[in-house]
Amino acid sequence: MSFEQTRFNKPPTQDETMTFRNGLDSLLRPEDSVLVLIDHQPYQLANLNSHEPMMVINNTVGLAKAAKAFGVPTILTTVIAERGGKLFPQIADVFPGQEIIDRTFINTWEDKTTVDAVKATGRKQLIIAGLWTEVCVAMPTIQALGEGWDVTVVTDASGGTSVEAHEVAIHRMIAAGANMMTWLAVASEWQRDWARMDTAVKITDVVVQHAGGSGIAYLWEQQLLNTPVPGTAG
Repeated sequence: MSFEQTRFNKPPTQDETMTFRNGLDSLLRPEDSVLVLIDHQPYQLANLNSHEPMMVINNTVGLAKAAKAFGVPTILTTVIAERGGKLFPQIADVFPGQEIIDRTFINTWEDKTTVDAVKATGRKQLIIAGLWTEVCVAMPTIQALGEGWDVTVVTDASGGTSVEAHEVAIHRMIAAGANMMTWLAVASEWQRDWARMDTAVKITDVVVQHAGGSGIAYLWEQQLLNTPVPGTAG
């Protein structure tokens, strides 16, 4: 057997084997979650080509409203807003008066102010969404994973400069150990049980506003349940 065959056919070491994310404890819990929304700004949106821009705005606002409904601390951050533009007002309006951390670091996880704000929450399930996926999402995700954080990336509240850039970044982050979800899946995991009535009404309102067909179907269901059945002619 050649050296190359020996090198590539050896069994993986413990560090090289994949750790699977499974079991009840792997699911997101609102009391353990902290959300970081990164660089949802005009400059980044102008070169967003992996998604329809209106959908990314809608999904991000839906995610922000869901976080607020479940009491999940949300960190808002931009990069050089003076040049790149302010955070989308649709997001800022969900958290009126909240400070938006403006950075110079492209990699959010190298910005001490942002990281300190995350750590101050005491939460360990770090949820990230931002523009662009391949830059401003990938870098903090990979660094935080290396520091032991449990990181989930919300893919449909993020986006890249191309479909390829977005997808390659997702593969790169999965390889690093990140969890990938969509905003509605995150909200559903936080809810988990419709018997939790304190949040069920709030999250239903968010679904109606931002979940497209799911929201419309719910309204239709309510219409049918409240429509009297025509009487039988006698």
